[in-house]
Amino acid sequence: MATSHGHTRTDIPIIAQGEAEERPVKIGNDVWIGTRSIILPGVSIGDHSIIGAGSIVTKSFPAYSVIGGNPAQLIRSRNSLTQLR
Repeated sequence: MATSHGHTRTDIPIIAQGEAEERPVKIGNDVWIGTRSIILPGVSIGDHSIIGAGSIVTKSFPAYSVIGGNPAQLIRSRNSLTQLR
Protein backbone atom coordinates (compact mmCIF):
# COMPACT_ATOMS: atom_id res chain seq x y z
CA MET A 1 0.00 0.00 0.00
CA ALA A 2 1.13 3.54 -0.70
CA THR A 3 -0.16 6.95 0.20
CA SER A 4 0.45 10.64 -0.35
CA HIS A 5 -0.31 13.87 1.49
CA GLY A 6 -3.85 15.13 1.83
CA HIS A 7 -4.31 18.49 0.09
CA THR A 8 -8.00 18.98 -0.59
CA ARG A 9 -8.65 21.73 1.97
CA THR A 10 -7.35 25.25 1.49
CA ASP A 11 -8.27 26.55 4.95
CA ILE A 12 -5.57 24.53 6.77
CA PRO A 13 -1.89 23.90 5.96
CA ILE A 14 -1.09 20.77 3.92
CA ILE A 15 1.10 19.45 6.73
CA ALA A 16 -1.94 19.43 9.04
CA GLN A 17 -4.17 17.50 6.59
CA GLY A 18 -2.63 14.10 7.22
CA GLU A 19 -2.29 11.40 4.61
CA ALA A 20 -4.56 10.60 1.70
CA GLU A 21 -6.28 7.21 1.45
CA GLU A 22 -3.87 4.29 1.00
CA ARG A 23 -3.94 2.66 -2.42
CA PRO A 24 -1.96 -0.37 -3.61
CA VAL A 25 0.87 -0.28 -6.12
CA LYS A 26 0.86 -3.49 -8.19
CA ILE A 27 4.02 -4.53 -10.01
CA GLY A 28 3.74 -7.57 -12.31
CA ASN A 29 6.29 -10.34 -12.78
CA ASP A 30 9.51 -9.72 -14.73
CA VAL A 31 9.22 -5.91 -14.60
CA TRP A 32 12.37 -3.79 -14.94
CA ILE A 33 12.11 -0.49 -13.05
CA GLY A 34 14.80 2.01 -14.02
CA THR A 35 16.80 3.92 -11.43
CA ARG A 36 15.05 6.84 -9.70
CA SER A 37 11.63 6.06 -11.13
CA ILE A 38 8.61 7.12 -9.10
CA ILE A 39 5.42 5.04 -9.13
CA LEU A 40 2.42 6.75 -7.57
CA PRO A 41 -0.24 5.10 -5.36
CA GLY A 42 -2.97 3.20 -7.21
CA VAL A 43 -0.82 2.33 -10.25
CA SER A 44 -0.56 -1.18 -11.75
CA ILE A 45 2.29 -2.23 -14.03
CA GLY A 46 1.66 -5.34 -16.16
CA ASP A 47 3.99 -8.33 -16.43
CA HIS A 48 7.17 -8.11 -18.55
CA SER A 49 7.15 -4.30 -18.70
CA ILE A 50 10.06 -1.83 -18.67
CA ILE A 51 10.00 1.54 -16.92
CA GLY A 52 12.70 3.94 -18.10
CA ALA A 53 15.04 5.52 -15.54
CA GLY A 54 13.70 8.67 -13.92
CA SER A 55 10.11 8.09 -15.06
CA ILE A 56 7.17 9.35 -13.05
CA VAL A 57 4.40 6.79 -13.43
CA THR A 58 1.00 8.36 -12.74
CA LYS A 59 -1.29 5.80 -14.39
CA SER A 60 -1.48 2.05 -15.01
CA PHE A 61 -0.02 0.21 -18.01
CA PRO A 62 -0.73 -3.27 -19.46
CA ALA A 63 1.70 -6.18 -19.77
CA TYR A 64 4.67 -5.88 -22.17
CA SER A 65 4.72 -2.07 -22.02
CA VAL A 66 7.84 0.03 -22.47
CA ILE A 67 7.13 3.32 -20.71
CA GLY A 68 9.09 6.43 -19.83
CA GLY A 69 8.98 10.14 -19.24
CA ASN A 70 7.35 12.67 -16.94
CA PRO A 71 4.58 11.81 -16.81
CA ALA A 72 5.33 8.32 -18.10
CA GLN A 73 3.80 7.42 -21.45
CA LEU A 74 3.66 4.26 -23.50
CA ILE A 75 6.65 4.25 -25.85
CA ARG A 76 5.97 0.88 -27.43
CA SER A 77 4.74 -2.62 -26.68
CA ARG A 78 7.34 -5.36 -26.23
CA ASN A 79 5.12 -7.91 -27.98
CA SER A 80 4.96 -5.73 -31.08
CA LEU A 81 7.77 -4.12 -33.05
CA THR A 82 5.58 -1.14 -33.94
CA GLN A 83 6.73 2.08 -32.28
CA LEU A 84 3.97 4.26 -30.91
CA ARG A 85 6.06 7.39 -30.51
